[in-house]
Amino acid sequence: MIPPGRTIGILGGGQLGRMTAIAARSLGYGVAVLDPDPACPARGVADRVITADFDDELAAAWLARGVDVVTFEIEKLGLAALAAAAQRAPVRPGPAVLEIIQDRGRQRAWLARAGLPQGPWATAETPDEVRAACARFGGDAFVKARFGGYDGRGQVRVNGAPPTDAALRGLGGVVVEQALPLAAELSVMVARRPSGEIAVFPPALNHHEDRILAWSAIPAPLPAAVLAEAEAIAREIATQIALEGLLAIELFWLPDGSLRVNELAPRPHNSFHATERACVTSQFEQHVRAVCDLPLGSTALVQPTAIANLLGDLWEGGPPRFDAALALPGVRLHLYGKAEARPGRKMGHLSAIGETPEAAAAHVLKAAAALVG
Repeated sequence: MIPPGRTIGILGGGQLGRMTAIAARSLGYGVAVLDPDPACPARGVADRVITADFDDELAAAWLARGVDVVTFEIEKLGLAALAAAAQRAPVRPGPAVLEIIQDRGRQRAWLARAGLPQGPWATAETPDEVRAACARFGGDAFVKARFGGYDGRGQVRVNGAPPTDAALRGLGGVVVEQALPLAAELSVMVARRPSGEIAVFPPALNHHEDRILAWSAIPAPLPAAVLAEAEAIAREIATQIALEGLLAIELFWLPDGSLRVNELAPRPHNSFHATERACVTSQFEQHVRAVCDLPLGSTALVQPTAIANLLGDLWEGGPPRFDAALALPGVRLHLYGKAEARPGRKMGHLSAIGETPEAAAAHVLKAAAALVG
């Protein structure tokens, strides 16, 4: 156990690092952060910030030397840098977990070996291999770069015509996934501490626009059997992968009632920001508890809550009408401290409560609409 009063190192100082740091400080921990951006969002809440690239082995080792445990808020890390940090302090989740997850091809292969449900997929290295895989999937598929490419980046949607060489340029090795008919998209967050205790949050219902999460609601208003299966999948993955920390599992619910694993993320997740109001323990506090091997907090539901993401596009005509959104009862504003608003960039989110998840979602979307008058 790493008790309060010690120091946590975080690789990544974006909004997830910022909110994890706030939770850590509330529990009495010191915080050190490594990030390439000297003005990263976590700077204002960290005791120490190292400005360095995520593959800088010396910088990662320097971060680890001054802390008691290292964790991360982003998968785009150099494995050699993570290994260098692990020589000086425990790294949770560990390098072995990140090595599986940060490569979509390796992640898919691991899920297959673990016997977990997923849709048809194939790896491909050349445009001709991509086109052959798309043809096997009936010409309806997603082509995804094996590394990086979050929030819709590094992906090509194929529906009918085979993808051209130009469309695939720059992707490198890819995973081709058959497009599935969706009844709903959901995610489940599981925490596991090194001593083996596991806790699972209520699954979230997610809605994407242009492949970026637009809004999310907890608890997902889906049949109890579906939610129970999602929790069972989360527990199985956390156990098999020997998780130490948090893991978000994105799932597809198909019209036949079955679930398929879409993607794994070994860190706090956008779709669980609502846990700050929906659950007894937020995902960020749970992250700190898990990596420090403290008893995990209760994930019991307090009240249905929904969040709506605020992208940089909202700032194009001037500052959003925050006053109009906050005038609605039960609405809260969460900004991430980013200096520059860019289209598609996550700048913050709104949260709202309701008697039901559907009511909370409707309320937060009303608040989001108020931002632009």
